Amino acid sequence: MALRDPHGRRINYLRLSVTDRCNLRCRYCMPAEGLVKVGHDDILSYEELLRIARAAVAIGVEKIRVTGGEPLVRRGIIDFLQRLEAIPGLQRLVLTTNGMLLREMAADLRSAGVESLNISLDSLRPQTFAEITRGGELRRALDGIAAAEAAGFEFIKINVVVMRGVNDDELEEFAALTLDRPYRVRFIEYMPTLAQPGWEATVMPGAEILDRLAKRFPMADEAPEKMAGPARYRRIAGAAGLVGVITPVSCHFCGECNRIRVTSRGIAKSCLFDRGTVDLRPILVSGDDIALGEALRRTVAEKPDRHQLAESNGGQGQIDMARIGG
Repeated sequence: MALRDPHGRRINYLRLSVTDRCNLRCRYCMPAEGLVKVGHDDILSYEELLRIARAAVAIGVEKIRVTGGEPLVRRGIIDFLQRLEAIPGLQRLVLTTNGMLLREMAADLRSAGVESLNISLDSLRPQTFAEITRGGELRRALDGIAAAEAAGFEFIKINVVVMRGVNDDELEEFAALTLDRPYRVRFIEYMPTLAQPGWEATVMPGAEILDRLAKRFPMADEAPEKMAGPARYRRIAGAAGLVGVITPVSCHFCGECNRIRVTSRGIAKSCLFDRGTVDLRPILVSGDDIALGEALRRTVAEKPDRHQLAESNGGQGQIDMARIGG
């Protein structure tokens, strides 16, 4: 039976964070000094994460995205993904990464059963990339994307957080990546997750992004994929790949939201910006997996009809993306 929230949306997608640690310090995701490190015992074990995943699939989840922090920095991730992929009833296993370790791990990820990769890449210029990520090496990210393609991933999605005055002059360059390669380049509106004053000036609305691209490239709408996320895609005439926009600020997609989240410390969330949470750790300690499924159902039942980002003008306070799972 389909899992539905109080607003009639079918919930079939779980974003599961395995760590809050990351090997980059992207300026829209994490403070420059990083986050206060938590001990190994403070994050869920792989066995606990697997129990949550099994409980989620048992109540109707069909797609799981493994996130972080940066999920590839956690030891034993390949074996965990193999076990996750083997859960009966799970239809899609996907993963989000910054690409820094992908060159070495892409083939193993594909062999483990990961179907699709979302790769964060906010600039094609080494200096700008280093400034946004606070020290990241663009060459490693590009090599990781090439390794993913060589490994045979069905979908390689490149996520670009567009920031006015920072990387918005690269829109056409990013879109051109789809001409010869089967990539899905997704432009994401900047969100004020760190409660920065004046964040509105950094946002470039999705409509403006598409208008810019339409002046350079002839494009047509593309049908959404099965169990799709919030991206709306267009194809440049004759291109091998697709261009998409994700508009959480200017035109929220909450009416079609199909996901819940669980952090690496066992907090279930119905929405990225929702302050309401369900702590799964006491249930995990009890060993009651039926109660675990009921707690996930409760998370779905508490899902708001929409986030309050636009109304609050960013006043929701800091959102620790690295801890929640982007």
